Amino acid sequence: MLKSVAVIVVPNFSIFEFGTAYEVFGIDRSERGSGVPAFDFRVCTPEPGDIRLKSGLSMHVDLGLEAAADADLVIMAPYGRDEDVPESVLDALRDAHARGAWVMSICSGAFALARAGLLDGRRCTTHWHYSRELASRYPAVLVDENVLYVQDSRIITSAGTAAGIDACLHLVRVELGANVAASIARDMVVPPHRDGGQAQFIDRPIPACGSQPMEELLQWMVRNLEHDHTVNELAARVHMSPRTFARRFRSETGATPAAWLNSQRVLRAQELLESTELNIDEIARESGFGHSVLLRHHFGKVLATSPQSYRRAFRGQLEPAV
Repeated sequence: MLKSVAVIVVPNFSIFEFGTAYEVFGIDRSERGSGVPAFDFRVCTPEPGDIRLKSGLSMHVDLGLEAAADADLVIMAPYGRDEDVPESVLDALRDAHARGAWVMSICSGAFALARAGLLDGRRCTTHWHYSRELASRYPAVLVDENVLYVQDSRIITSAGTAAGIDACLHLVRVELGANVAASIARDMVVPPHRDGGQAQFIDRPIPACGSQPMEELLQWMVRNLEHDHTVNELAARVHMSPRTFARRFRSETGATPAAWLNSQRVLRAQELLESTELNIDEIARESGFGHSVLLRHHFGKVLATSPQSYRRAFRGQLEPAV
């Protein structure tokens, strides 16, 4: 179970991306009654002392890389030029992976993982500013610039800035369950999941629309997933012609009403798979699909996995309360 986290920083690292890891793992929320454990959060560097940040500020780091030697998760913070990363950092990343720890990079930290050889033959991502450079410099790495993060076995790479939050919350969800991830997200005032592309197991929150009537309609549709809704019926609820409504709906959600409704049904099914003991037939009914065959079809189409596999991966590994 995820208990200890070590973030490796080198000169010229980015304070915001570092802060995303700290916000998720570095704040003790264990006394707030939400089931979130207190993580052993460590910041380490090859040469302890004052480390200059990309912003021009500096931060004092007391711990050397030995602090990462037994961490359950080792995070590589983004930094400047690739050649600035010493071999000792690459060895720490390799050692973490070899002993079965989670290894994560945020933004340009993926370059260190690639340089250490950990991304050879793996899908990964980084900030789109750097994706072509990463692919060019490390041709054995499979760079996907269209996603927020990628998990490949026990290695997670994320895009820049707030995508680091998504990656961290994803790992919390895998290791500790959806309720713990949601509790941390709520405390941070961020959505528990953002859409990162197919097969990334990230929920699709209801988007903010340009008009209150449309937002209210989306909320109503989510509350009535068990029903099929025709364009004519939906258009009447917001006092639009069917043709205007269909155009407006697609422009604000990026999907047709039927496709959007099915995506929300998949989302509801995900929540039920994570947090209940309902069987697949019951979840199909509760999520609005009606039949397990339809649930499996749409679940596989959206997430490229089966409901059973998803449940095994995302029920979490929290120890039972005493």
